Amino acid sequence: MDRLLSMECFVRTVETGGFSSAARDMGLSQPNVSRYVAALEAHLQQRLLQRSTRKLHLTPEGERYYVEARRILDAVSEAESALKSDVRPSGLLRVACPTAFAHEFLMPQVPKFLRAYPDLDLDLQISDRFVNLIDDGVELALRIGHLSDSALRARRVGLFTRICVAQSDYLDARGTPQTPQDLKHHDCIVYSLLSTGATWRFADVEVAVSGRLRVSAPQAAREAALAGLGVALGPHWLFEEGLKSGRLQRILTGYEAEPVPIHILYVANRLLPRRAMVFMDYMAAAFSKVETLNMRLSPSIAGDDQK
Repeated sequence: MDRLLSMECFVRTVETGGFSSAARDMGLSQPNVSRYVAALEAHLQQRLLQRSTRKLHLTPEGERYYVEARRILDAVSEAESALKSDVRPSGLLRVACPTAFAHEFLMPQVPKFLRAYPDLDLDLQISDRFVNLIDDGVELALRIGHLSDSALRARRVGLFTRICVAQSDYLDARGTPQTPQDLKHHDCIVYSLLSTGATWRFADVEVAVSGRLRVSAPQAAREAALAGLGVALGPHWLFEEGLKSGRLQRILTGYEAEPVPIHILYVANRLLPRRAMVFMDYMAAAFSKVETLNMRLSPSIAGDDQK
């Protein structure tokens, strides 16, 4: 059995969703791909895929093996590329990114990035759910906020301030909060996926807020604030257009918490493919030119970054 080819057939079957699509991708016949995966299962004495008439599903053993097989294939590819200095970055790169940040900053860079690296394919997983790089088979993830997972490495690519805003009609009717504690008497638009939940952090205090509306996307919080439904907390860049047009007013200035870092994460003990390194370099350079992603960080916080 060609173990490396069998692993590649298994990985491509998982990533493309079936034996036929994997066969087309690899230039093999569908029966051969199926036989290679079956031989791999026989060798491992484990069922990796549950087969049905409609779809393939990974077994728990298959999920674990996929992550390791992907890592091994990436290592082989990287080792071969290291011997060929003229070879351009290639292959499929999986990147996870939060929704609002992806649409505001990442997607505008994607066309230029793909033109710069024509042999590279990009699988962007745009979602506000928490992505586990190890279990989900993702090579890179853009993540907002301070980090704590020691199994991951991080490269900081930005820094922004979270601010409070509200529509002028709302403030005329309910009054303008003068301190963070005043938010307890206001309708606050709660972003349910915020790491601190319904607790908003300010420079010297944390305030438990409440309101009639909870949303699972930052853009929805912005639209709700523009509609006069209450006070919203979010990145300065999320509200920039509303602030410039005068439809939104910034409130509680001077009480903002320390700027929030943006990192690109990768698994610490995994060999990083060249395609991942060029992605990080490209996006870090692009984001460094965006004023709202380059706020100042105090020395006490600057030392918290993982290297």
